Amino acid sequence: MELMVATTNKGKLKEIRRLLADTGIQVKGLDEIPDLPEIVEDGDTFEANARKKALTVARHCGCLTLADDSGLVVEALQGEPGVYSARYAGPGASDSDNNQKLLAAMTGLPREQREAAFHCAMALCEPSGVCHIFQGRLQGLILEEPRGGGGFGYDPLFLVPEYGKALAELPLEIKNRISHRGEALRQTLAYLQQQ
Repeated sequence: MELMVATTNKGKLKEIRRLLADTGIQVKGLDEIPDLPEIVEDGDTFEANARKKALTVARHCGCLTLADDSGLVVEALQGEPGVYSARYAGPGASDSDNNQKLLAAMTGLPREQREAAFHCAMALCEPSGVCHIFQGRLQGLILEEPRGGGGFGYDPLFLVPEYGKALAELPLEIKNRISHRGEALRQTLAYLQQQ
């Protein structure tokens, strides 16, 4: 089975390929699609953005497509950065820029007010327009400074209490087992295996 993954994020694609490595599902990336239409992520929920990306690519390439939209939701910041996680510090912002903005917004907050969660909505869409949505979540805390050199995005600032480490300090195998994306992808895989 071939599965197109609608992302240009190399970190996400690597995680998804790793999670599906032993399933017999061949994962393809957007770099294999010519003349891809621009997809503006203008939804106000992770689900809306994931559905839009998956459906646009599925119809364009005529194949089963998986897309996710995920991000960090910080309670003390009324849910920010949320759907704007990748561009929290502005269009074209780097992971470092976004992390610095988050740290600045949380300056002085005590540990009990640093609760956050990574959310993931994963859409699996057919060219016909049929879509299935799967959700994942990982609860944690925002650190006061970055730790670790792995992962991407907010991983260096996201403490996983049960491990006492930032996501960026955990091996990819552990991250995939506990992450919001891993949880949503396992649900997706279970669905695909039933079909």
